[in-house]
Amino acid sequence: MILSTDELSRYARHIVLNGFGGPAQQKLKAARVLVVGAGGLGSPVILYLAAAGIGTLGIVDDDTVSLSNLQRQVIHSTGDIGRPKVASAATRVAAINPHVAVEAMPERLTDANAVELIAKYDVVVDGSDNFATRYLVSDAAFHAKRPLVTAAVSEFDGSLTTLAPHLTGPDGTPNPTYRCLFPEAPPEGLVPTCAQTGILGALTGVVGSLQALEVLKLVASVGEPLIGRLLLIDSRSMLFETIRYRWSPTNPLSGVPLSA
Repeated sequence: MILSTDELSRYARHIVLNGFGGPAQQKLKAARVLVVGAGGLGSPVILYLAAAGIGTLGIVDDDTVSLSNLQRQVIHSTGDIGRPKVASAATRVAAINPHVAVEAMPERLTDANAVELIAKYDVVVDGSDNFATRYLVSDAAFHAKRPLVTAAVSEFDGSLTTLAPHLTGPDGTPNPTYRCLFPEAPPEGLVPTCAQTGILGALTGVVGSLQALEVLKLVASVGEPLIGRLLLIDSRSMLFETIRYRWSPTNPLSGVPLSA
């Protein structure tokens, strides 16, 4: 995909970057990335992917902007209060980079539409704020055979991993699914919501930016994504730890059925 004169100047720092360069930038321009949620995590994801030159950004979110969002959802502004988040995000993307096409979807992902929607994109990013959506997105990405960058934040802590269970690892074993890492969602109401416990606003910026970085690596085939690794972030001590996890043969998506 050919870069225009304006794009060559806009992405000059990528193009001169050793190990990245023009070919990687062309891959970004050709890519279609779906971002689920235009909130605390989705905001920096969308901003950085737009600035980086992802060709098409799909944004799905059925919520509207509220005053309490603005402490961390930096893609929105005071004047956007009451607007659909996808519309506010699309306006901001257009202001950042006119070369990026936005497919704004003010709707909720459901069992009925998730797989079909996700299959239209090359990479999926989950910036949702609840377990039900995380499991829905991860299951749908598995069935659609699309890589997924998923993250979560709570109070002062964050976590991040990349899933590609439709592919196998170097040893021929399937890559793990989200359900290999977290077999079941906790009972509803057991884990407090952000509204109940609060969230350090800048933490969502850190974790969302890392999600964007993972997407760029996946699209450009640069570096080693967090497949089979869970990054844990403690913002109070500024401690980053990575734990490894593997495919579980008992997981319900790609596990081995028990013999009768």
